[in-house]
Amino acid sequence: MSNAADGFFGQYGGRFVPPQLETPLAEVAEAYQEAIADPSFMAEYDALLTDYVGRPSPLFKAERLTQELSGATIYLKREDLNHTGAHKINHCLGEGLLAKRMGKKKLLAETGAGQHGVALATAAALLGLECEIHMGAIDIEKQRPNVVRMELLGATIVPVTSGGACLKDAVDSAFDVFAADYKDTFFAIGSVVGPHPYPTIVRDFQSIVGRETREQILAKENKLPDAVVACVGGGSNAMGIFNAFLDDESVKIFGVEPAGRDLSTIGEHAATMTHGTHGMLHGMKTMVLQDEDGEPSAVHSIASGLDYPGIGPQHAHLRDIGRVEYVHASDDETLDAFKLLCRTEGIIPALESCHALAHAMRIARSMSRDEVIVVNLSGRGDKDIDYVAGRLEESGK
Repeated sequence: MSNAADGFFGQYGGRFVPPQLETPLAEVAEAYQEAIADPSFMAEYDALLTDYVGRPSPLFKAERLTQELSGATIYLKREDLNHTGAHKINHCLGEGLLAKRMGKKKLLAETGAGQHGVALATAAALLGLECEIHMGAIDIEKQRPNVVRMELLGATIVPVTSGGACLKDAVDSAFDVFAADYKDTFFAIGSVVGPHPYPTIVRDFQSIVGRETREQILAKENKLPDAVVACVGGGSNAMGIFNAFLDDESVKIFGVEPAGRDLSTIGEHAATMTHGTHGMLHGMKTMVLQDEDGEPSAVHSIASGLDYPGIGPQHAHLRDIGRVEYVHASDDETLDAFKLLCRTEGIIPALESCHALAHAMRIARSMSRDEVIVVNLSGRGDKDIDYVAGRLEESGK
């Protein structure tokens, strides 16, 4: 597990926070470095991944989807089969163990789709910690099943009605609480975003996804994949799988952002890499969708977990150096991918993951059967079925 020097990835990252947050964040960074150097901490974390999360998650060859597309062979990294139904549990357990090691009493976080909130509430219950989750009012309405799950797990849900009442606003709200009460509280950021050391911490705990994938695909195909694809909002699931392949020039890597309803209209998409500019957001320097005054723009995605106006700083750096290609998928393409996977493989995927699936479907058709694409299926779609049913009813499909 490596750390970015001073929290920077190229020109992106850093820690740009109010003075009162400098000391607590520096303490988190120091405690993290001590923890990952402690064999007993890592042994406890690894044991939970195996016995509690159910790792390793399978790498599944999607035969019927592959046949349907008549192109490249598609594998799905089944993070949807983890306990709590997504990749989020990987870093939430790590952050929870770190909080307990630091003597904190409460875990604090934001959530969009609710998967991070559910995973953190799960970790808090397991470790005997309090949990407070800030969530945009719009997302609470869209993701009601996950709200119920968080409450059952003992978490306090704080509805956020300010701004666009979505993920960015939930992050703002949680930061405000952390600034006022950091002595007993650990802010468990839900992606590879925010001030140093969070982009590093979350990436490192998520890197288990890529390490497993690399070992599994070599065992199944006796070669590395030709392409690895993951959806990108803040970018935790993507960094988790990308990290193991960054040094392999033969592997093309794609991060897929939300083109939403209309890629050409502000507020109708969340395609940060396509239309964003250099800026500051949530204590980091990164690419941001913003107005002329530097204020974050309104964003939209069919997937609540991707409606964020920024992106993790390491992603911005990987785009700059040309190692990862960042593309986009629209709401309609995402829905089509959702329906196709349900009907060909009997898997109901998260709408977030369906952005990656949509791009994999797009490129697979122009590839040969002996070429291999791995898609990070970052979560399951139980949380989305009511919303999808409504969308399909509206469209008459």
